[in-house]
Amino acid sequence: MSFTIANLLRRSSDLELVSESAALEIELLLSHVIKKDRIWLKTWPDFQLKDEQVLFFNQLFDRRLQGEPLAFILGSKGFWTLDYAVNSHTLIPRPETELLVEIALSLELNDNSKIIDLGTGTGAIALALASERPNWQIDATDAVHQALELAEFNRNMFGLTNVNIFYSDWLDSVSRRDSASSYDLIVSNPPYIEQNDPHLQQGDVRFEPSSALVAGLDGLDALRIIIEQAPMHLSPNGWLLVEHGYDQGNSVRRLFDLTGFKQIKTHADLNLQDRVTAGCLIAPP
Repeated sequence: MSFTIANLLRRSSDLELVSESAALEIELLLSHVIKKDRIWLKTWPDFQLKDEQVLFFNQLFDRRLQGEPLAFILGSKGFWTLDYAVNSHTLIPRPETELLVEIALSLELNDNSKIIDLGTGTGAIALALASERPNWQIDATDAVHQALELAEFNRNMFGLTNVNIFYSDWLDSVSRRDSASSYDLIVSNPPYIEQNDPHLQQGDVRFEPSSALVAGLDGLDALRIIIEQAPMHLSPNGWLLVEHGYDQGNSVRRLFDLTGFKQIKTHADLNLQDRVTAGCLIAPP
């Protein structure tokens, strides 16, 4: 039996149980297998795949049917304007997190500002900022060594020399590394899911590391640490931006307030759900 692009694309209906964008996903799988873009697929629907290409496609297709995230199967995920290498040691970059990048870029920071991204994972936030602000000096930290290796791989792949990646459990190692560290902006997309949240047994998160997702009974453990530590590492009028859950806005704003932040504001994502909270450490007059 011959397998053409057209008849393999028809198998998208089988993916509808695990994907809301089955037609797109099967195009991406096919493009990956035959190393052609999606436009080429539509131009040559009668192209016949070789036996080894069909075997490879079926292997990837079966992995997706089992629920494995497409990003892990393809080994990459687009975020902001870059296409990142990803693996199972880190969280998959998500479109909602682009809001944090957008807000960071909108702040009135100097060209030579110093930034740190806590829990960088793939490096998505730090590298997106570095690509837009080449004069910013950006540190990126993680407490998972495999994540640091992946972030460094992505940094090298994009050729972004204004990013320094190193180990730290939130800001703990920053103090030991340089007691005079002072940042104009601290950003983080930390774990913020409650440990008993039923969504942890659904969808892509089943394949992602729990350390990048879960933060205690109420999901706020990591956010508490970051918000508490941040003032010791911010310059006067420095900013803190954190991503959090859709139902955590009130709690996060209260933590900002108790820690002395001003101009506190929670920003909604494209689904009109609370997603990122910002606060400024106003310098005394």
